[in-house]
Amino acid sequence: MLEGHGSSEHSRDNVDFCTMGMFILDDIDFDGTRPNVKNVLGGAASFAVVGARLVTGREHSQAVSWIVDVGSDFPPDVLDLLKSWDTNCVFREDHSRLTTRAWNGYGPNEKRDFKYLTPKLRLEPEMLSDSQVFSKTFHMVCSSSRCISIVQTILRRREELQRAGKAPPVEHATKRPIFVWEPVPDLCTPEEQERFLAANQVVDVVSPNELELGMMFGQPGWSEETDYGKNIVKKILESGIGPDGNGHLVIRAGKDGSYSYSRSQRVWLPAYHQPSASGASAVIDPTGAGNSFLGALTQGMVSTGREPANIVDSVLAESTAWQEAVQAAAQHSRVLTALIFATVAASFVVEQIGVPRLSTSSDGKELWNETEFTERVRLYTQRLYRTLEESPQKHFQIN
Repeated sequence: MLEGHGSSEHSRDNVDFCTMGMFILDDIDFDGTRPNVKNVLGGAASFAVVGARLVTGREHSQAVSWIVDVGSDFPPDVLDLLKSWDTNCVFREDHSRLTTRAWNGYGPNEKRDFKYLTPKLRLEPEMLSDSQVFSKTFHMVCSSSRCISIVQTILRRREELQRAGKAPPVEHATKRPIFVWEPVPDLCTPEEQERFLAANQVVDVVSPNELELGMMFGQPGWSEETDYGKNIVKKILESGIGPDGNGHLVIRAGKDGSYSYSRSQRVWLPAYHQPSASGASAVIDPTGAGNSFLGALTQGMVSTGREPANIVDSVLAESTAWQEAVQAAAQHSRVLTALIFATVAASFVVEQIGVPRLSTSSDGKELWNETEFTERVRLYTQRLYRTLEESPQKHFQIN
């Protein structure tokens, strides 16, 4: 096993973000609309980590932790790329197996088909190191029953380590971590609905996309304008999200941005990339954007007081609508800023096939696709400020 490299013991104890997603190498089939591609860095883990890593910046990159299974056919350039992100990554090498690979097929209306090409190696919570178990947040992509079992196992392991005096000396070790769950698309069916509602009660954020949410309730998709769309949200919130019932349903709606609902309010944020007057768009490939959105959302909930959060606070300081929304969200107010980070993170991921390119500017700043993450946060937040002044109701409704 190659341990996460370049991290001191202290930083390794301070894990902000840990994903239970898998690392996958993708083949993408665009259904004749453009050439197919192979060997693309993919999987929910890689994209969720990119989202979290955009938010942490270089300064806190070691707080992002994950496990990558390296098979005998693992491309060396992919390994170099993963190391360049400087996350707290545990590489597990096993030359007796192949790396997990999958096929992604795209059809009309962003419809996506997915299948594994090699046997997958699932991550189990028992595989996490002690410091990973004490992460401030967890990101999961799985079925309802597996979601419940992951949460229970992580909480149990934390308790056992506490009792054995093996908890890391960090203040968050005694607090319940934040769990963000992405239901796996092929189990978004009416038969799964009861289990889905049960799983919602153990997580803090549940986030299907609008197609998956519709399918879960026997509809072709979800739309806020429809009566059934409103009823679905009502049913989920009444059933309760999180141990206190005050968690969030975050619906990812691609080019239409995202909707977040809790018992206290509804929030709509537009996507970062809007089509130009000519209809041209910066969006090349949506693969992984949802995972990155949630990686950034998850990390964003524990990034208060750092540069990206300070930018949002200063730009929106004069916005009455924003301040009211923050007050209504009370102890969950961090979700609002995290949703901005999530929206911006997804914008980097859709601009190419695979993950965005990391580089360093001549004055030493970290760039992704030649842009600073914080710069996009500033631009997006300024745009949001203008539309909030014009039509606050469009963005926020406080219950």
